[in-house]
Amino acid sequence: MIRIIGGTFRMGSDRHYPEEAPVHRVTVDGFWIDRTPVTNRQFRDFVRATGHVTVAEKRPDPKDYPDALPHMLYAGSLVFSPPDRPVDLRDWSQWWTLLKGADWRHPYGPGSNINGLDNHPVVHVAYADAEAYARWAGKSLPTEAEWEYAARGGLDGAEFAWGDELTPGGRHMANTWQGAFPFQNLAQDGFARTSPVTAFPPNAYGLHDMIGNVWEWTSDFYAPKHPADAVKACCIPENPRGGREGDSYDPCQPQSRIPRRALKGGSHLCAPNYCRRYRPAARHPQPVDTSTSHVGFRCVVRERSTP
Repeated sequence: MIRIIGGTFRMGSDRHYPEEAPVHRVTVDGFWIDRTPVTNRQFRDFVRATGHVTVAEKRPDPKDYPDALPHMLYAGSLVFSPPDRPVDLRDWSQWWTLLKGADWRHPYGPGSNINGLDNHPVVHVAYADAEAYARWAGKSLPTEAEWEYAARGGLDGAEFAWGDELTPGGRHMANTWQGAFPFQNLAQDGFARTSPVTAFPPNAYGLHDMIGNVWEWTSDFYAPKHPADAVKACCIPENPRGGREGDSYDPCQPQSRIPRRALKGGSHLCAPNYCRRYRPAARHPQPVDTSTSHVGFRCVVRERSTP
């Protein structure tokens, strides 16, 4: 882990997606954070020690999904399945498949495995799985503010975790998507899927993969926008803990009461033509019961407990 000295920074962005606004000052106390996302090797150690069974490996309880068709209730997880042609970018079902038998050991379905991927980030972990690992390790999941503060590496207000250019001098600084998403993956950064967690340069704090590779869970319930900036310096929020659970429900699915947590960092599927969320300010809601082939996590240890 790497120690992050506490401080005040400008969280969010007014230049991109509406959920990142408004920019507002936030103070966080010092904390320690994992140098990389949790890897397959680390997660395997956890499973061997505890016998943990992930959400993706369990058949959903019909009582929790009363509107679901019975044949759709099976153990599995969402896997990126690229189409072979341009598709409507408003319809994510064109490239995501709820695949039976997909889980952290089988990231692309029953015929796949993680042989040779020990140093890749673990994927297909729902929020409960990440939280269980953190408890076992004596750690916690980061708040959204802690995560963004660490990702910025001291570059307050910079566009990316390494400065204001996506590829300075033509160098790829993170595992993201090159080409026309979702059908054309040029893999100019060297990776079509996940990459080893130290394959790209660290930020100024020595943290790898804060941008790209996999999205990362935070402990905060998702809020559709940030609070307004404090008018006076004395009122800057300290160690904020995100929104309320009730406000995190998906307004497009009013029948669903599944909380959503904030994801940070973007993934190898973030592309200029679709999802420019390969930035510290970027954020995305994720239902706590949902795992995918591009979401992982890392942990923190706080120097003092937050409320």
